[in-house]
This record gives sequence, structure tokens and C-alpha cells, in this order.
Amino acid sequence: MAKRAKTQGFTLIELSIVLVVIGLIVGGILVGQSLISAAGVRATVTQIEKYNTAANTFREKYGYLPGDIKDPDASSFGFQARGSCPGQGDGNGIIDGSLTSTCVAYPNDEDEGETLVFWVDLSTAHLIDGGFNTAQITQAYNVTATTTPNLSALFPAAKIGRGNYIYVYSGEAWNGSAQMPTSVNYFGLSAITATINSGSPISTPALTVQEAYSIDAKVDDGLPQTGRVTAQYLSQTGGSVDWSASPGLPNEMGAGSVPPWTGATAGSAASCYDNGDVSGATQHYSIEISNGANVTCALSFQFQAGD
Repeated sequence: MAKRAKTQGFTLIELSIVLVVIGLIVGGILVGQSLISAAGVRATVTQIEKYNTAANTFREKYGYLPGDIKDPDASSFGFQARGSCPGQGDGNGIIDGSLTSTCVAYPNDEDEGETLVFWVDLSTAHLIDGGFNTAQITQAYNVTATTTPNLSALFPAAKIGRGNYIYVYSGEAWNGSAQMPTSVNYFGLSAITATINSGSPISTPALTVQEAYSIDAKVDDGLPQTGRVTAQYLSQTGGSVDWSASPGLPNEMGAGSVPPWTGATAGSAASCYDNGDVSGATQHYSIEISNGANVTCALSFQFQAGD
């Protein structure tokens, strides 16, 4: 009778060692991803704080916010000459775009006016890095990421990556049917894919829920609807300022949709924030869903005055 060949398996000790090694590898990958994400959050917060400081420094030196400086002061200081329409350097303290066709200010316009020349003025004054010298106060730019001038020539790319850019705009109020500019200026943070003539940019949320929460908690109150950091952004989809809200909540900042909303809101994979489907409860970032990994958020930061 032929002898059966002996087969030898792993011992329990060997299996344990293999499992420990696998665990260490997976843990190292997860820790590495977490560290990279945290570094992106810190870098983006620092970036926006630097731009805010630069804007305040500019105002202290020249008496106006960047972009908003009017002639003859702009020309005498060596900056680009201003236009004659509102939103083309009118010195009112509000960073507006401009609709040349109708000669009115438009707070969310990102293709011409003060919202673009904000970056030009800061570059000309050597207060920020980057050569933002393309935009003209009276010229409209209808561009995508691949055209000339491209988006990177008009807006600073956010350190957090994922196609996010930093832009400026002024908030809006509603009189029941029309947008009215307010005195609140914002830095926006979302993924711009294009600017369009006479309107808001084509933009989409491109922050994970965890990133948005981490930024908000580091700078403000950690809540999406309140404080100086809120989960809102410019989007052509809504035509103006949108909230990166949960499904079922109002998106566009319009009549009847001013937060905070406390209706029962269930979280989902499409949520930036929810209140656990509890009526009357405060909305929180949806970090309990997929560990906050869903890319569903965008943020805006109110300008802060200098000391």
C-alpha cells in the first residue's frame, strides 16, 4: 500500500502572526489616509485665514477691500482702473460681481467685477502667492478648467484638493422674488468646473462630510447652519447660493428657506447634514454615515475684520 503524503497546515501561532501583520498593514493605511486628510484640512484652514488677513491688510493700507477699491484711488495706487458700473470698484464694502449688460451689481457673479479682481488686487499688492493678474474689472470670462484663461488663473486652488477652489462673493437676502445684495462677504469653498456669463459659477460640493465638520469645528461651532462657517456655496444649479443640504431640505437660499431648519431630517449617503430624523432637533454634519466619507459638502466662511 502506497503511503499518503503528509500535508502540513499553518499552526495557530503562525495564523495569529499573519493576522497581526494584516491588521498592522490595514491600520497603517487607514492611519495614513487619516493623516493626509487632517493635513489637507489644516492647510485649507490656514489658506483661508491667510486670505482673510491679506484682505484686512489691504483695507488698512488702501482704505478699501480688494476689488472694491474705486477710482481715482485705484489708479493712483497703481491698481487696475475701475469701471463705471456697480460691482466694478464702487467702494461700498461689498464684494460684488457686475452685470455689464444692465450695469447692476450681482453678488454671486464670478465671471467679471470685484469678485474676480479681488485676487488681482491682492496679487498686485504682493499680499498673496500666485500670479492672479488675468481678470479685468469690466471683462466677462466664460471659462472651464481647460480654456485660456483657465480657472487656476482666476481662483486659488484649495489645498484640500479634489478640484476645490476658493472664491469670494457677497451673501444674499430675498424680498420675496428677487436677490438683494447684503453686506456679508464670504470666502466660498467648492469644486468649480466653469464660470458662466452673467451668473454664479458651475460648482459642486467636493468635501467629505468629515472634512467639512473638521474645518467647521476648528474654525467655528461645528454646526452646518449656524455661525460664521456654514455649509453653503455658489452653484449655477440653484442660480445663486445653495445649501449642501440633506435630500428633502431646501437647497437654494430663497423665500421661506432661511435656516436653521429643524424638521425631521433623515441622514443618507447623499447627506451633508441631518438631525437624525427627529423633529425640532439641531442639524449636524452626517459624520455617522459611512464614517463621514461621502463627498457631499461645501462651505462658506464669513470675512472677519482685523483687530
